[in-house]
Amino acid sequence: MSENINSYESPFCTRYASEEMQYIFSADKKFTTWRKLWVALARAEMKLGLPVTEAQVKQLEEHINDIDYNIAAEREKQVRHDVMAHVYTYGKVCPDADGIIHLGATSCYVGDNTDVIIMRDALNVIRRKLINVMNNLAKFADEYKNLPCLAYTHLQPAQLTTVGKRATLWLNELLMDFEDLEYRISALKLLGSKGTTGTQASFMELFEGDTEKVKELEKMIAEEMGFDSVVPVSGQTYSRKTDSQVLSVLSGIAQSCSKFSNDMRILQSFKEMEEPREKSQIGSSAMAYKRNPMRCERITSLARYVMIDSLNPAFTAGTQWFERTLDDSANKRISVAEAFLGIDAILNIMMNVTDGMIVYPEIIRRRVMAELPFMATENVMMDAVKKGANRQELHERIREYSMTAAEQVKIYGKDNNLCELIVADPLFMITKEELDAVLRPENYTGRSSQQVDEYLAEFINPILESNKEILGENFEMKN
Repeated sequence: MSENINSYESPFCTRYASEEMQYIFSADKKFTTWRKLWVALARAEMKLGLPVTEAQVKQLEEHINDIDYNIAAEREKQVRHDVMAHVYTYGKVCPDADGIIHLGATSCYVGDNTDVIIMRDALNVIRRKLINVMNNLAKFADEYKNLPCLAYTHLQPAQLTTVGKRATLWLNELLMDFEDLEYRISALKLLGSKGTTGTQASFMELFEGDTEKVKELEKMIAEEMGFDSVVPVSGQTYSRKTDSQVLSVLSGIAQSCSKFSNDMRILQSFKEMEEPREKSQIGSSAMAYKRNPMRCERITSLARYVMIDSLNPAFTAGTQWFERTLDDSANKRISVAEAFLGIDAILNIMMNVTDGMIVYPEIIRRRVMAELPFMATENVMMDAVKKGANRQELHERIREYSMTAAEQVKIYGKDNNLCELIVADPLFMITKEELDAVLRPENYTGRSSQQVDEYLAEFINPILESNKEILGENFEMKN
């Protein structure tokens, strides 16, 4: 139990999200990144000829990580400004550089650039975990590509597919998310050094109207922070549409994981497949026999939260006035962080579930064979026509027998006796042995097996091969 029992703590921190993701959205990550941005600004200004010395830049670099949060908090109480409180705190440990910290910049220089850096780092964690989930599903699809199972439309038995082919449907939606994620990471840009309303007026003053130096300043800062470019134009902030676009990608991942988890919950109800479970895991406090799909239910629950949360930055982006308003701030610091923490938690569970899914082939076959006689009637009818029977007479007879068989199953709770009715009718000219040959499930899965092979080879394996150094990550459920 958490030691803090008298005030609210986010379940993302106490139950769900990883320490790695929590750190990315921590105060220490935020404020050390502010200092790295101040170092990058000072270094670029020095190289471009402003009165900033190498010794000052060096002193700033040496004190990036030793932040006295008590001094910062006390100063913020006095000045009511978090950025200036941290400028003051930084200056205390860098007295020689105190006068050039934040030179020419506005608060959004550290605030917004840091937000972009944090999102980039968080997206890379999501990318790594997503690839590992895809790897697990790819192995599962390959292992079970030949195992026939019922396919469903409208949640009613339709034709057959294979367990592995169904897994490619889950995998393909994650591939779509992965492609969106790759684009969004590559498209992220720093705000740069744009000034109070995005005109760079303060930097034009510092560099005495030298436009090229002002442009070079941004380029140098971006390179030091690991970016190819900065946004081409802005108001005081980067466009809040960026947050909306990033959370849209996270929402997409949540959608795909929710689809997977719901399918797994239904399959577990059918007793065809199960999520992994611990030997001592309790499914119900009252019903000891129950095996509840608790992990997939958690995926569903968290995914629902992330999907709804993604609307927050959409509304924020649509309601910013002119060069900026501050109604983004409170919403943004909650919605963006929690979306990432939520997806992190979801992918952790996805890694766990997809690495240990349990398949019950005999249950799957029994359920297939209960429905297969209905699906095989077209083949039976065609074979009889080849032997000289009348197609229309056969069709009517099959319709009658199908209704009788359905009645036996639904009303009287008996087995499907459609096959017995067909064999007993001389109109069909078929023996039990011949009908058994027709009723091989493998005859009704189409190109499922080949589709799995082709899909993995063309679309998934190249991604896994190019990212093989990060494969093999797993997650152990603790609660």
